[in-house]
Amino acid sequence: MGEFTLEMRHIHKKFPGVYALKDVCLQVKKGEVHALLGENGAGKSTLIKVLGGIHKPEEGKIFIDNKPVTMNNVRDAQENGISIIHQELLLVSQMTVADNIFLGEAPGKYGYINRKEIEKKAQKELDNLGVAINAGDLISALSIAQQQLVEIVKAVRLQSRIIVMDEPTSSLSDNEVKMLFKIIENLKKKETIIIFISHKLEELFSISDRITVLRDGEVVKTVKTKNTTNEELIALMVGRKLDNYYIRDKFEKGDVVIEAKNLTRAGVFHNINFQLRKGEILGFAGLVGAGRTELMSSVFGINRIDSGELLLRGKKVHIKNPLSAIQAGIALVPEDRKLQGLVLKNSVGFNMTLTVLKKFIKGVIVNKKIEKELLDRYQKLLNIKTPSYSQKAGNLSGGNQQKIVITKWLASEPQVLILDEPTRGIDVGAKAEIYAIINELTQRGMSIIMISSEMPEVMGMSDRICVMSEGRITGTVEKNEFSQEKILAYALEGK
Repeated sequence: MGEFTLEMRHIHKKFPGVYALKDVCLQVKKGEVHALLGENGAGKSTLIKVLGGIHKPEEGKIFIDNKPVTMNNVRDAQENGISIIHQELLLVSQMTVADNIFLGEAPGKYGYINRKEIEKKAQKELDNLGVAINAGDLISALSIAQQQLVEIVKAVRLQSRIIVMDEPTSSLSDNEVKMLFKIIENLKKKETIIIFISHKLEELFSISDRITVLRDGEVVKTVKTKNTTNEELIALMVGRKLDNYYIRDKFEKGDVVIEAKNLTRAGVFHNINFQLRKGEILGFAGLVGAGRTELMSSVFGINRIDSGELLLRGKKVHIKNPLSAIQAGIALVPEDRKLQGLVLKNSVGFNMTLTVLKKFIKGVIVNKKIEKELLDRYQKLLNIKTPSYSQKAGNLSGGNQQKIVITKWLASEPQVLILDEPTRGIDVGAKAEIYAIINELTQRGMSIIMISSEMPEVMGMSDRICVMSEGRITGTVEKNEFSQEKILAYALEGK
């Protein structure tokens, strides 16, 4: 038997008009945490879909224990001991946690499903991994972070020899990440292979043994984690040295654009007070579940506000729904671009102009010239890379999808732009581009509220930071006082 348990040799995969993978080779040892790193569109997801039987390569072979295996479909992959936790969660929302954990298994005697028994077994699996979720709860009632943990429990229960985790921490709190890493360490002891995909370099240094970097569908280099640096990995990913990662010009205090006074929604957030000035980036930090997203959803009119006042340029405004928020000059880029921000099966052009159809459609007449001018302006401003405006939005990389969501709201010409986790699940190159865009928008006079769970991001881009814990603002930190320790202390207040 060779040194490597899993080998993918000379894999080629082509989609119409583009090579997604070109002669990719991947070798992974038993009990190894092997990271895949690369910009969106580099080929990481395509490679694991080949491994998982979702895509069939034009050329190349897969070997397990030095024996060739064929992955014609997902069932073949499962029979070869491979489980994949995809970035796009594959849970059935109207079924329970227990049903999802045991999904696909044969029913009991005489075709009867003993639900109490299934829930009992599922709860044991959850408890064994320290996941505080009720097995009888519906998936639709869980947060994205909790759903991600259910996927992980499901994969671990199958006792797979090879587990692929695609951005598994993108929605997890720091404590949940620590719990996941503990699970991974236990799997390593059982000689399970973990293929770990993440854009968070600090995580790779914490958990991985080796890192394979892909760029434009090809392997650039495989390195031992202990022998590399942030700078080397970024240079390998983007093909150049990335300077000025967080791009933020000096902020000169302008007039107050929006002010919240004692905003309260029973059981969600309480007595929220903050001011946002013209050209300012106001960061909102806190642990997952602190109430940041819920607060901004209410400011945007998605959920109600029970009491308190919202003032826009000194005048009280009543935001009853998202339409009234847009009319007041407020826009929200949501946390989950695929579920809440995009119509994935529709075109890039459709998604970019969704909020401003009235600008070029009168009755049944579509003014193609005005539509194209709009599309060209924002495509250039945000450097959106797409073969054409008719391309399906779901076919683009995560970074370009995020730019389309931002475009959709910029086109409505808001005074206040709320960004909820604006760089979640996108690579370092695309992040740097989005930071530059955010900075340029403030230079044009736009005011921005930015929710981020990434401490370096919220500190690197914000002019002030409001920290929330358990539905309250527990502290506001000025730029000259930024420190991870201070922000974390406020985030843990009341815990």
